Amino acid sequence: MEKFCGILFQGISGKIISGIMGVSLVWTAISFFIPLNIYVEIPTVLLGLLYFLKKKLYQEFYWFSKKDTLVIAFISAIILFTGAYYPYILDHFGYYVPTIKWLTEYGLIKGISNLDLTLGQMSVWHIFQAGFSNFSDPFLRINSILLIIYSIYSVERKNWIHLCFLPVLLLFAQSPSPDLPVIIFSLIILNEMISGNKNISLLFAFSAFVFTIKPTMIWLPLLVFLCNIFILKSNFKKLIFGSAILFLFFIKNIWTFGYPIFPVSIGDFGFSWKPNPEVLKTSSQYAILKTYDMQYSYEEIQKFSSWDHIKNWFFLKGIKSKINIFFIACLCIFSVFAWVKKKKLITLICISLLIKSIFVLAFSAQYRFFIDVFFVIFFVLFHEYLNKRKSIAVFSVLSLFFVSLLSFPGLIQQYIPSFQLGNFMVGFKKEQLYQPSVYEYHQFDTFKVGNLKFNVSKNYPYNFETPLPAISASFIFDDAKAGIFPQPINKNDVSKGFIWKTMTSEEKKEAAATINIIEKIHK
Repeated sequence: MEKFCGILFQGISGKIISGIMGVSLVWTAISFFIPLNIYVEIPTVLLGLLYFLKKKLYQEFYWFSKKDTLVIAFISAIILFTGAYYPYILDHFGYYVPTIKWLTEYGLIKGISNLDLTLGQMSVWHIFQAGFSNFSDPFLRINSILLIIYSIYSVERKNWIHLCFLPVLLLFAQSPSPDLPVIIFSLIILNEMISGNKNISLLFAFSAFVFTIKPTMIWLPLLVFLCNIFILKSNFKKLIFGSAILFLFFIKNIWTFGYPIFPVSIGDFGFSWKPNPEVLKTSSQYAILKTYDMQYSYEEIQKFSSWDHIKNWFFLKGIKSKINIFFIACLCIFSVFAWVKKKKLITLICISLLIKSIFVLAFSAQYRFFIDVFFVIFFVLFHEYLNKRKSIAVFSVLSLFFVSLLSFPGLIQQYIPSFQLGNFMVGFKKEQLYQPSVYEYHQFDTFKVGNLKFNVSKNYPYNFETPLPAISASFIFDDAKAGIFPQPINKNDVSKGFIWKTMTSEEKKEAAATINIIEKIHK
């Protein structure tokens, strides 16, 4: 990609990050036609090694001083150690792994959201992870590698404040969570913009790439776009590359979900494989329930007054109430800071974050959708004040804290019981010293409704190890309630995609029998 589009910044980290974006985009295009299996991975790895040797990129490491090399080695050791813990984020089992399985076995599937709505997302980050999951990274620890690259960037650019973020980000090292890359890439892009990088073409392209990983990062391409208008005042032709990336993202979503942006049913082009409206309505209702941490029923929330919506969100039981209050407080503090500073770039950052926050609060105000805002605000407020010595000290103290939490999850379970993810942390196992820890669960049942033969994990809600095609039990219940069920476009080839169909009386009996068996097993 460097040959065709240039490079956002110099150094080994700049080349690696450009490579990540380039490979991700190429694989996204390829996955429309073929699976991202070992026949895709091997040529990519060989070409990467050839480029590394031909351009003598290994010489870039000689520019690091002995002290900087020790810092990178120390940080990398901590990252690799924490990355070897068992995955504990629930989306790892219900979303990340199933998505990667489909990509490696079939590629992008038309209307896959009809089979399991969650799979309609198909994040570009999971496309990148899928391509390297056949033999390079079978344990799905690409996030750990990205953390090491981020630490190299911090040392290489002498922007030491990034080291302060690493300990918190260690919590995302065990899974291919898209939250980690969007936080890291957004901080890098922000750092480049504040440092005076005026390569608007690549800044917008990278910000668009971040958006394709997680659309809640809408503020980043918006920020670069506003900077182009009000600060750099560049020709709009420089936005073509980024616009092409966004176009590829919309096409990918239409192919898998039926609409340009998951999970919003805006931009209806009438494709036959779009999800059933009742299923989307159920999904929307669930998002509202998650906004209030499942502490109220949907009927109760519908009866809330405007004041009740705000008050009840602020005063949820448990730690999420504190996070929500802290979020609004941070936005207020940053708004005042931007007003006092009166710098165009900071003002535009503030406006972009406020627009993103309004969208999140309007659709589903879950903390996982605005967690990036905390990192951005901290970076802008303190990037001028944290030098190398202070940053390494902060990194060391916080790393000890977070490694302790991962090693002894009982601390979280005892002192922060409302933080539900703490209940899924296992702690340190000696086996992780030589191999990343992974779960295995191969129990499943096979059912048939209409022309669709599918598998369901036995007595477990997620299908991370279930042979394809697999459907989560919750979506089977939702489909049956709506009177529809997914069917293959070609009954002899699931790779051709899926649509939904209204069930016949015979199919309703088959679905009822399936649900009856699942409910008996879960009892």
